[in-house]
Amino acid sequence: MKTKVLSIILLGASLGLGSCSDYLDMTPTDRASDKLVWSKLDYAEQAVNDFYRYIDYLGAYRDGQCLAGMTEALTDQLKYGSYNYMAKCQIPSEIAYGGSVLTVNYVSTYLGNWGTMYEYVRRVNEGINKLKKYASFGQADEERLEAEMRFFRGYLYTDLLKRYKEVIIYDENLDNIKKDMPVSSEADGWNFVYNDLKYAGEHLPVDKTPNGRLTSGAAYAMLSRAMLYAERWDDARIAAEKVMGMGYELEAKEDYSNAFKAGSKEAILQYCYDKSSTVTHDFDGYMVPGGDKALDGNSMTGGFGTPTQEMVESYEYADGSGFPDWSAWHTAEGTTTTPPYAKLEPRFKATILYNGATWKGRPIESFVNGTDGWAAWKTDAKPEGRSTTGYYLRKLVDEAHNFTSIQASTQPWTEIRYAEVLLNHAEACYHLNGYTDKANKDIKDIRNRVGLSYTDKSGDDLMKAIRQERKVELAYEGHYYWDMRRWKLSATAFTGIRLHGMKIEKNANGSFTYIYTECDDKDRNFPTKMYRFPMPQAELDNNGAVTQYAEWQ
Repeated sequence: MKTKVLSIILLGASLGLGSCSDYLDMTPTDRASDKLVWSKLDYAEQAVNDFYRYIDYLGAYRDGQCLAGMTEALTDQLKYGSYNYMAKCQIPSEIAYGGSVLTVNYVSTYLGNWGTMYEYVRRVNEGINKLKKYASFGQADEERLEAEMRFFRGYLYTDLLKRYKEVIIYDENLDNIKKDMPVSSEADGWNFVYNDLKYAGEHLPVDKTPNGRLTSGAAYAMLSRAMLYAERWDDARIAAEKVMGMGYELEAKEDYSNAFKAGSKEAILQYCYDKSSTVTHDFDGYMVPGGDKALDGNSMTGGFGTPTQEMVESYEYADGSGFPDWSAWHTAEGTTTTPPYAKLEPRFKATILYNGATWKGRPIESFVNGTDGWAAWKTDAKPEGRSTTGYYLRKLVDEAHNFTSIQASTQPWTEIRYAEVLLNHAEACYHLNGYTDKANKDIKDIRNRVGLSYTDKSGDDLMKAIRQERKVELAYEGHYYWDMRRWKLSATAFTGIRLHGMKIEKNANGSFTYIYTECDDKDRNFPTKMYRFPMPQAELDNNGAVTQYAEWQ
């Protein structure tokens, strides 16, 4: 099994030197401490461990991607239900509505991470610098630790470049740092990322290694992702094929939901949490169905973000006969005809909870006044666990979590899994002459593992199939918003629309009435300037070598 489970190991416990924070506090300023840390392998490994938390920061359980919540809420996939003015409530909808609210400061606050990312880049560069200066524990281990740190630097710059396109490049030569530093071209930025991740892929171990550290597979998988953003198709293809030759597998159809769980054979890079420490998260408390009573097991909460009707309609019938015709349910008068939830493909059932679905041994009751409940957008400012769309998120949520015994969550964040690598490879091959057969094989493999047939395609039809599979296969894993953005489709797809849900009322005879309902009170708008985020004002004020990007002047 190739899964790499990553966790933070506290230096104090590992080194037996008392408080880890006291020990680490000395390293940035005390030259003797630098030498002590970076000249001994065990100490250096523990210092590098601190960088693994950057995976946590940029994952869906934290706010490194978007301070207002999951980026899917800025698309047609997810709706945050509360009208309270705060993150994970009204603000995601406010961003999606666009307009005059999208100022430099506003966008920098909720969608920018410039300052944090450059602080992390600085720390990684200092680590590489000190390793090269003080390390004396053998070439192989020195190259491996440098590879780990260069992975993190490439990972951080991938995130910066996908947001800002032209950014300031800093490397481990600390003498080159100046107060006024210009941005580099986007091409130079991606060259920097390519060199870091390629070095990491070449010098990290291929097989499972002690302590769950990074592997070559993780580096090449990240490189395949980065090169899609760079539109360097052959580099993306080659990187993906490196991973495809390492023995990773897709989970079987009956085990599809395991792809997001600890120990999955499909996982290439996971960040794990530990209930016995403070390394936990609160994703379940925000996202579980209201009937879970996530507030200490006693009061309704959860259901902050819920899947939309638009996303539900993105799934095909399990028998391969295509997409259902949902027009019969697109009526404000309602219908007692049960939607075809039970007939949809396995990825729907592993991703979305619907009225009547089994959850923790009980049926979901997302109807009005049901155990989980329904709350109208804007009318009910505090849904308190009730769904605004009639659905709840199943993917990423821990069904085994019992809120009466513990609040904190510990299911892992899967940063990269094998399905993404296949989809990266398919998209890269689509753009290259002579590789259409390989792109079709990737899509066929993704669909066949959940029992869906596939007929080979070419041209626009093939790209449409790739986009559809990325939307469904990688739903709620942090890709869709950025995919639509890099494809330059957001301004069309997310403008002039309103999201919908299913209001469900239980009738006296036990049947249900399904009412198609709007979950927005105004049209959404994605202005083209949002294809690049603004440089934050703090950088403009303190760096005389940069000017604001043209889209934001």
